[in-house]
Amino acid sequence: MRYDVLTIFPDFFESPLNQTILKRAIARGLISVNVHDIRDYTLDKHRNVDDSPYGGGSGMVMAAQPIVAAAEDIRAKRGASESLKIILATPQGRPFEQKIARELAGFKNIMIICGRYEGIDERVIDILNPDEISIGDYVLSGGELPALVIIDAVSRYIPDVLGSETSVEMDTFSHGLLKYPQYTRPEEFMGLKAPSALLSGNHKEVERWRRRESLKRTLEKRPDLLEKIELSEEDKIIIKELKK
Repeated sequence: MRYDVLTIFPDFFESPLNQTILKRAIARGLISVNVHDIRDYTLDKHRNVDDSPYGGGSGMVMAAQPIVAAAEDIRAKRGASESLKIILATPQGRPFEQKIARELAGFKNIMIICGRYEGIDERVIDILNPDEISIGDYVLSGGELPALVIIDAVSRYIPDVLGSETSVEMDTFSHGLLKYPQYTRPEEFMGLKAPSALLSGNHKEVERWRRRESLKRTLEKRPDLLEKIELSEEDKIIIKELKK
């Protein structure tokens, strides 16, 4: 998987990409993250990438020319034969979910455009037709943090990145539910004991306990998720019992 990130703050990515899972994935050649400075593509001798908005108003707007020039240059270098997904990190995009991360992992090349200031010239969207994605209903200073979130979440679906194919499938949200509680040694800590089901050595009992706790946690904390997934008859019985 190759990522190309367009930003006016390329140094923003240095530390996050040199930590833990992403660092190992890059070192092993499983993914590559190429950060491009949008300022390198401006025609302005002062390397300005923004201007005041037409119609007036506060703040500045990122100009279309350097963003489009950068995107077209990268797209040309990738070649027409390679699939390329262009993403714009924006509050007006579709909410980023686990299923979208899984979907994006099917592409060989992903380009992420990071906006700043009051936003970008709308003609960038008209010309490039990016997939607009939002990581939440709140305001950030720019698209760099969303880009890192997307890269991290998508990369977990790339074979061998996690070292275990089952790891990502057991993650929270992978099956539409919140993950069950986790415990490790010691068996008792400050008077609190680990659940006996997890100590039984009975795999079926462990799986039943985990499924029930996953349903319970989702019902308590994110009941809206239960409306989006297909529940088995056994799940429905468990939920009915939990509601009582």
